[in-house]
Amino acid sequence: MPSIHFEIKDAVAYITLNRPEKFNAFNRSMALELQAVLDECNTDKNIRAVYLSGNGRAFCAGQDLGELIGENAPGFEQILSEHYNPIITKIRTINKPVIAAVNGVAAGAGANIALACDIVVATSSASFIQAFSKIGLIPDSGGTFVLPRLIGLQKATALMMLGEKVTATEAEKIGMIYKVFDDAEFEIESKKIVCTLAAMPTLGLAYTKQALNASMQNNLEQQLQLEDTLQYKAAHTKDYAEGVAAFLEKRTANFIGE
Repeated sequence: MPSIHFEIKDAVAYITLNRPEKFNAFNRSMALELQAVLDECNTDKNIRAVYLSGNGRAFCAGQDLGELIGENAPGFEQILSEHYNPIITKIRTINKPVIAAVNGVAAGAGANIALACDIVVATSSASFIQAFSKIGLIPDSGGTFVLPRLIGLQKATALMMLGEKVTATEAEKIGMIYKVFDDAEFEIESKKIVCTLAAMPTLGLAYTKQALNASMQNNLEQQLQLEDTLQYKAAHTKDYAEGVAAFLEKRTANFIGE
């Protein structure tokens, strides 16, 4: 059984982490498979949004610790440089919106992969935990970069050092994630969001993502210059012309992602 289930439907790429018996914990095979499908999502013009979720009771429990023991076990340098760091980079640089639909526990690297996505939604029964300190490690997979920017340094430090579980409701309250849905409504409501994004101006969303990424390092002058550059590009897309025409004609715009 493949460790990643991948399906394209109505311009949405549905990626499902598929090791339910291991709570979708990563081994090398799953990490490399996820990278491959993210590359496909980036290059396939028929895909305009990405939906990342997990099969079973968990979103992702992080690293499969069983892979770390044994004679030929990979070291952390290999795991980070070949598994997690490329995944985070691909999620942040893919020119399409990526939605993390957190259907259960998201722990360790699993939590930080979810938080690296553009929009994070969760079931009311889901939870997030920076589990690294429990086994003497530091948060990886971009966690020390992303989480303080979402919730502030003080709160992020406490969650990372204490390893406390955060419920989905609390995660929404502190700005860690976008929205929580009741378990019974989660699949329908989360897919409404990704389908809405897939029907929007894809290039405009990509430029927005580029601007947000750059805002992590730029000063105000640099960011204003980048906004000028990206707005010029956005204003020369077919979708911008369609959006203006639809507004003036008082009709629903039909964006094509170009």
